[in-house]
Amino acid sequence: MSFQAPHSGTSWRPAQNPNIWKGVPGLGVSAPSMGGFFDNDRALPMYKDKPYFKPRRTAPRRWGKPLSILGIFTLLLLWYVYYSPGLPSWKGSDSSDKGVELWKWAQALQNAPAKGPADWDARREKVRDAFIVSWEGYEKDAWGFDEYHPVSGGNRNMVKGGLGWIVVDSLDTMIIMNLTSQVRHARQWISTSLQYNQDHDVNTFETTIRMLGGLLSANYLSTKYPTLAPLADDDVGAAGEDLYIEKATDLADRLLGAFESPSGIPFASVNLNKSEGLQSHSDGGASSTAEATSVQLEFKYLAKLTGEAEYWKVAEKVMQVVDDQKPEDGLVPIYIHPQKGAFQGENIRLGSRGDSYYEYLIKQYLQTSGQEPIYKDMWDESLKGIRKHLLTFSKHARLLVLGERPSGLKGTLSPKMDHLVCFMPGTIALGATGGRPLAEARKSPDWSQQLEEEILISRELMKTCWATYQTNPTGLAGEISHFILDEPPVMMGDKYPDPSLSTTPKELQSVSLPLTTQDDGVEPWRKDISVHRMDRHNLQRPETIESLFYMYRITGDETYREWGWEMFKSFVQHTAVVEEKQTKLSGDVSTISRIKGFTSLDDVLTVPAKQRDNMESFWMAETLKYFYLLFSDRDFISVEEHVFNTEAHPLPRFKPSGDLKTGWQRKPVQ
Repeated sequence: MSFQAPHSGTSWRPAQNPNIWKGVPGLGVSAPSMGGFFDNDRALPMYKDKPYFKPRRTAPRRWGKPLSILGIFTLLLLWYVYYSPGLPSWKGSDSSDKGVELWKWAQALQNAPAKGPADWDARREKVRDAFIVSWEGYEKDAWGFDEYHPVSGGNRNMVKGGLGWIVVDSLDTMIIMNLTSQVRHARQWISTSLQYNQDHDVNTFETTIRMLGGLLSANYLSTKYPTLAPLADDDVGAAGEDLYIEKATDLADRLLGAFESPSGIPFASVNLNKSEGLQSHSDGGASSTAEATSVQLEFKYLAKLTGEAEYWKVAEKVMQVVDDQKPEDGLVPIYIHPQKGAFQGENIRLGSRGDSYYEYLIKQYLQTSGQEPIYKDMWDESLKGIRKHLLTFSKHARLLVLGERPSGLKGTLSPKMDHLVCFMPGTIALGATGGRPLAEARKSPDWSQQLEEEILISRELMKTCWATYQTNPTGLAGEISHFILDEPPVMMGDKYPDPSLSTTPKELQSVSLPLTTQDDGVEPWRKDISVHRMDRHNLQRPETIESLFYMYRITGDETYREWGWEMFKSFVQHTAVVEEKQTKLSGDVSTISRIKGFTSLDDVLTVPAKQRDNMESFWMAETLKYFYLLFSDRDFISVEEHVFNTEAHPLPRFKPSGDLKTGWQRKPVQ
């Protein structure tokens, strides 16, 4: 349920200008059938032999448990503290309100920029404060709803009944940030309110990566790191039961209906109430290739947890169907049809509908501790195809650009990069070293010139993604950036020889110009980047900060941390939603300002930025999480021991055993 703002003797109202700073440019630094697989009744035992959901045949189970007297008392106390009439909408005095504190910090930062060595612990705490402010705004105005509109204080569900999208997606971030009271509140909602009886289709991919991934990660983190946001008991009055796994397996059993297509390619949508897959309402019924191939980490880990191989087999089957199409040079069109399992169209890109296919190739290999080399082979093949067909250089500053081939590999190269593409620098670096520090990886006997080139590519693409932030007055990137190229384009192979020709690995040098800044703003690299009018919005996306996280963890280069810090300040500067409170003391009226949340932007090219009224769930699930981890110690949630799904939910690496193994082989090249 949602709660109205409490009545009190004070009054908050939106500030006249929702931006903290006016006219200040963004800060920067230089530098086929399933063969009868589903013919039998599908009945998976739940974790610890819980009652199970029988899709389409019985009513879904109910998980709610009677609350103990203590539990009811606790809920009443929480309601009183948070929402009781007569209490202010913030916790404690103005000085202890995170929204006030963060606003004051931002103002001070504007007037007197910090100098001296970086205090990364303090910077990490500012990210934590931004999360707390975002979460408290959601708790107050949109609790349990799928969408939150922080400017108006509005909310909405995506489907009737809602899914608690934001609650579940943010859960593991709160655990990582050690926010015990917030985790307790979220867990109580999951225990009493989260259900999947909505008789409506939901996106198969999004529900898997956000909901299933969020629950699995919360289960893992609460077990692996018991000192982070510790809770005294798992379920009140039922010690030893695992709420997160119960909810995850219930959801996964329903999601399995999406895979019941003639080919095994999941339908784009699924009705959770009926466990029934539904074709896309557009694109000729085709599914997004990226979406169909980016559910494997979640289902494979659930199979490991429960010992149920069906989860593994349905997700793995998808990879076989895709690879059986023999995509040229490992590059896949962005649509695949669930009826025939064949690609639809020729559009090839690593932006929307293409991106996470490649991400999950290398991450499946890492998730199973190198026990599935088939996915490393597919990743290496794709990287070579990217190098050959998609990597080019900008005209003036020789920035490395990862373009698109909308008419297929024989068509024209489009010099366009979605913000989504910026997951790639970090993912390439992760694939090159497996997550190990670069200095250590270079000492291994299997280090090669090809891997050295992959590090170069990751560095250069990271620089390009950073440039798409730096070039705009807000210091934030638009949704899509376009680049000026030579005619014909200068491709990667034109500047660097084939790395397989070199037997002695040596560090390769960049050909791009430095991202220096000048007062007149006419630096060569700025001439290479343009943001079209329809692409100027910023949705608080995480891909660039995600890659900065990987690049720092792997290379140890502090530059990537500093770039991240500049990005964080720009987010606070331009996406903060500010409100004001009038107070009266001894006859004098004063105004106190506070940040009540953060929101998306309409235009990154104008200052003050025009704000949209929407906070995406990935702001708290991904973007702020990656900022926090970037500013944390390198070994905290290490990239050597974990894989992060495409919604930033960390899952452990493991060695598969028994029926959990690669069940297919690649067809030989003819």
